[in-house]
Amino acid sequence: MLPQIITYLLTFINYQEQVIRTLLTLLIGKSMFDKPTEAPVNKPYRKLQVDDLPIIEVPKKLDFQVLLTEHLESKGKPLKPVQRRSNSTPVPSSMKCPTCGAPAEYLYANNGAKGQYQCKVCSCLFSEKNRYLKEAILKCPHCSKTLEKVKERKDFHVYKCKNDACSYYQQKRNAMTQKEKNRFKEDPQAFKLRYIYRQFHIDFQPLAKHSPKRPRVDLSRIYVSPHTLGLILTYHVNYGLSARKTAALMKDVHGVSISHQSILNYENSVALWLKPYIDHYPYELSDQFCGDETYIRVNGRWHYLFFFFDAVKKVILSYPVSPNRDTATAIKAIDEVLLKLRKIPENLTFVVDGNPIYLLAQHFYAQHQIPFEVIQVIGLTNEDEVSKEYRPLKQIIERLNRTFKGNYRSTHGFGSEHGSVSFVTLFVAYFNFLRPHSALEGKVPVTLPELEKLPNMPARWTTLIGLAQDWISKQTA
Repeated sequence: MLPQIITYLLTFINYQEQVIRTLLTLLIGKSMFDKPTEAPVNKPYRKLQVDDLPIIEVPKKLDFQVLLTEHLESKGKPLKPVQRRSNSTPVPSSMKCPTCGAPAEYLYANNGAKGQYQCKVCSCLFSEKNRYLKEAILKCPHCSKTLEKVKERKDFHVYKCKNDACSYYQQKRNAMTQKEKNRFKEDPQAFKLRYIYRQFHIDFQPLAKHSPKRPRVDLSRIYVSPHTLGLILTYHVNYGLSARKTAALMKDVHGVSISHQSILNYENSVALWLKPYIDHYPYELSDQFCGDETYIRVNGRWHYLFFFFDAVKKVILSYPVSPNRDTATAIKAIDEVLLKLRKIPENLTFVVDGNPIYLLAQHFYAQHQIPFEVIQVIGLTNEDEVSKEYRPLKQIIERLNRTFKGNYRSTHGFGSEHGSVSFVTLFVAYFNFLRPHSALEGKVPVTLPELEKLPNMPARWTTLIGLAQDWISKQTA
């Protein structure tokens, strides 16, 4: 009796499903079996004006030990530390003179508890707020006046030129219409008339190389053969099939029963081995680099994939995934490119879109004495000579984004950030080492002798994984 009831319920459910599909087709004029169309995503970035780099003057540094020795030779007696009274304002033990580096025992609390200090060794006056100005002086590039810090944000400080005679300020002021001038009197914050510089203090050290780590995953323990793993990666990555379609194809064509979750697990495991090999490979690069960001879904929310690309060699050099479209991620994306350069050229240039985060990243690297030029190609039409000259490079990175979206679209987004990074890593491995490129006369961007004579793509995948494992074993031995 129970099996008959279950059969009846399943039949009734299927009948209801057919009715719902028919009603939806009549109501919206579209079948549920039609392929859904994906509307293009357009999430505008934050518009802000980024001014030129300031003039950075580094005052001459002194050595307090040398000054103490000179004092001893000239005066005939050593310079003693500050003798503090019991009611005097204490000086923090971590405080040092920004000019000569004298420790706290040689520093006066010059104006009580108001925060000004004076060095007994070199007579430098400073406070906690202007210590940086004693280490490097920021000046306006238009009038050479010292900039003033006006705001403190989480990742940066804002400096402004308050000189009313500054040519930048005067030019902006004279270009205003009478209507804008009247509004400026009522709401001056609505206009940007003065030179502004953002000094970033992100806890990030550029060009800091990290040794590769051996993944904890042991690929020899997976329940499929190397050839089967190569087939799975070929269908899932090369041809952009979803994990479920790949599992169905393995069952229907090859007779291999495997779940879609197992395929995702294999994807994550292989990506852990390939990522260090991809990131540390000694690429032969050109001097034409372009960058852009595209959108992917992670946990139902938009994330951003930053691509930086060698436009001549057709090699993907940087591919971080971030939930934020911010300057910090742009800094890290450019750093991944710089790490792959054997020597940073004097005329290093990056071609990007109009997003101001790349200009702010340029300022961050200038603070660390790593100069490069950023060329922004803005809009879809060549409205200026710069866009006309560099439009082809911008179109190349846009073509890369479309290629990635062709493989990514079948995933319908990722369930975790780890899964998104794994898929992007495998795509980059395929693009750099396995995918023939028409602009390279049908050759792959990075030619590996071990892969050239292999008969098929599954064999190339498994050999590439083996090369990555051997390389990591040598690096971590």
